[in-house]
Amino acid sequence: MTISAKTVWKDGMYFEGEVDGHVVKIDADEQFGGKDRGPRPKNLMLVSLGGCTAMDVISILGKMRVKPDEFYVEVTAELTDRHPKVFKWINVKYYFKGKNLDRKKINTAVELSSNKYCGVSAMLKKVCDVNTEIIVEEVG
Repeated sequence: MTISAKTVWKDGMYFEGEVDGHVVKIDADEQFGGKDRGPRPKNLMLVSLGGCTAMDVISILGKMRVKPDEFYVEVTAELTDRHPKVFKWINVKYYFKGKNLDRKKINTAVELSSNKYCGVSAMLKKVCDVNTEIIVEEVG
């Protein structure tokens, strides 16, 4: 399977990425000649990781008949100080909220995504540590 994306320069440090029929705005901080009209490229990698693993987890939980009331993934990372600046580490926090949530099934879903299904996670693990944390909030 081949995937294709196109990145078009608009002006200054502003670009528009085109992929799957969608446009993603990309820009630099003002201190680097941008006008903050979109996220930075490395930051989008964190969104890609969050989206990839979140889709896996919600799909796996659906097959396990576990439906949280709320679910989101928060991804944080630290960059190296020297160029090329790459991720030193990435932390992925999974937040679940709901009634009678099965913690064992949630752990299994996150484990399967992190270590088997999420291709973005697999790629990033080749260059830095990717750690996970699960937070489950039970509601009455």
